[in-house]
Amino acid sequence: MQKPKRLQRGDKVAFVSLSRGMLGHPRFIHRYEIAKARLEMDYGLEVIPMPHALADSDFLYSHPEARAKDLMDAFRDPSIRAVFCAIGGDDTIRLLPHIDFGVLRDNPKIFTGYSDSTVNHFMMHKAGLVSYYGLAVMTTLSEYVAINEYTRSSMEQILFDPRPSLDIPCSSFCSYETDKVWWNEANRNTPTPRFPNTGYEILQGSGTVTGELLGGCIDVFLQLFGTSLWPSPEEWRGKLLLMETSEWNMDPLLFTWILRNLAAQGLFRVLSGILVGKPAYQEKEDAYKAALLQVIGKEAGCPDLPILWNVNAGHAYPTGVFPLGLRYRIDCGEKRLTLLEPGTA
Repeated sequence: MQKPKRLQRGDKVAFVSLSRGMLGHPRFIHRYEIAKARLEMDYGLEVIPMPHALADSDFLYSHPEARAKDLMDAFRDPSIRAVFCAIGGDDTIRLLPHIDFGVLRDNPKIFTGYSDSTVNHFMMHKAGLVSYYGLAVMTTLSEYVAINEYTRSSMEQILFDPRPSLDIPCSSFCSYETDKVWWNEANRNTPTPRFPNTGYEILQGSGTVTGELLGGCIDVFLQLFGTSLWPSPEEWRGKLLLMETSEWNMDPLLFTWILRNLAAQGLFRVLSGILVGKPAYQEKEDAYKAALLQVIGKEAGCPDLPILWNVNAGHAYPTGVFPLGLRYRIDCGEKRLTLLEPGTA
């Protein structure tokens, strides 16, 4: 997997809207302005919105080819060092016919996003590129008051100042979708509520396992199954699967069905381990844990496959930045997660 270069002051970065078109909406454009100002003032980056990044939702929905063109043009431009997704949505898969994987492969650069951007991360994987799950313009980068210290530290240690290896702790604080501070200019000075977090849990498995990380939002897997982006069981062999659920509050029965699909594909028999993101809704935690143990441990007959629970990925608050395509280690005894190489070159 090709690893892009780290970010430095003076680098040019692009904002793209590859799914839902909200970035330029009059009610929400202040989020764009907050994120842009932070990257420019705090990190010395030059932010370039791609031509359709601020277009309205109706236009972007009707023109997936325009969204894809912004992505392709950002990768073709040798002066752009990173591409940040505005936000997720539900139809990024419609960009697939318009993607030139050769352009992605020949122009490796940092790509970040989460949620529906899971589709884009699998595009990067198909092109042989490391990509970065987490960070989006309208959420993490424009958090009211300040980017929380957990996210900021993860971003800096992955994208700007990579370490030879990096322990990835579980955040000491958390919040849930029900505690969300709604996007309104009147809330600019309202911080996200914080509550004590419970730490990592090992739902099953023991010992130490390693593997390249791949995955994203499990809601989006449904749109990837059967496409050229979804890896074969052999391509999953030895990997660590990252899965997390979105803000749509998935019913535990649907969660169970998706896990059964993964089991039917034979994935749980070839994976090295699983990382599960902290759910956006606290009341779903016990039901999701039960589904994981039922499907993976009992139905699939893989009770020794390590499952690390409560990872700060994607829709969890706070969220970290997770390079996909790089090697990690899960130490079940120590309940420790470690990135085993620098996040960027």
